[in-house]
Amino acid sequence: MIRTATPADVPVIHALIRELAEYEKASEEARASVEQLGEALFGERPAAFAHMAVDDESGEPVGFALWFLNFSTWRGVHGIYLEDLYVRPAARGGGHGRALLAELARICGERGYGRLEWSVLNWNRPAIGFYEALGARPQDEWTVYRLTGEALAALGSGR
Repeated sequence: MIRTATPADVPVIHALIRELAEYEKASEEARASVEQLGEALFGERPAAFAHMAVDDESGEPVGFALWFLNFSTWRGVHGIYLEDLYVRPAARGGGHGRALLAELARICGERGYGRLEWSVLNWNRPAIGFYEALGARPQDEWTVYRLTGEALAALGSGR
């Protein structure tokens, strides 16, 4: 049901990312190319990792989890930051999302990582309910900040 992604999965992962962006009402923001994704996952210095959820009968991919390592200065160990988790609507309710998260939790335990964390859009009540049913809890005391575009360029150039 869950397997590590391979280079042959990159076009499918790219398509799933596009589907996720559409679901999150942000299609115009999903600009990564298949080539960029392949380099990030399988290049000389991979920056991210992925797992595939596949249909038991057909073997066709129905979802994915894309993640990378973070580091806790307080705990002194790595953790996993889950950038994207997506299961196609027709396959939801089949245990694929839970199985993807369980695989990442297993990796955390096996490698001594201290946490598994991710962000979820406030309006995505089905996902929030799913995560909370697994025992995940929101980190309400933290607010995510982001620099992109012109603000990022300005700060980086000293403007």
